[in-house]
Amino acid sequence: MPLVRIDIKKHQDPTHAKRVGQLIYAAMRSTIGVPENDNFQILNEHDEQHFIFDPGYLGIPRSDGLIVIQITLSEGRTVEQKKLLYKTIAESLESELAVRLEDVFINLVEVKKENWSFGHGIAQYAL
Repeated sequence: MPLVRIDIKKHQDPTHAKRVGQLIYAAMRSTIGVPENDNFQILNEHDEQHFIFDPGYLGIPRSDGLIVIQITLSEGRTVEQKKLLYKTIAESLESELAVRLEDVFINLVEVKKENWSFGHGIAQYAL
């Protein structure tokens, strides 16, 4: 069960953030085995005062089109799966929405399965 947080600078197209989320969900389905309907996303658009980043950290030239993606998910994916996820997300955003590869920032947060409750106050994945 991934929980995806997407943060962008306020965009002129009001559907942009949702479209980004759709591409990320498709990438997770195809690369890390996320099941159908397991789609939980928080989409945030920020003004300039509330979206701060270094435009050149690690020698990567970032623009105001930066997309920050944080995915919290249960631990257990291989490094190869994670690399494929990063690549698939970045390339799909580039090809479908003309997002520069340099502007795709992804952070995975892995947690143990017992750290999820999907409702009813129950830890559905706890062993």
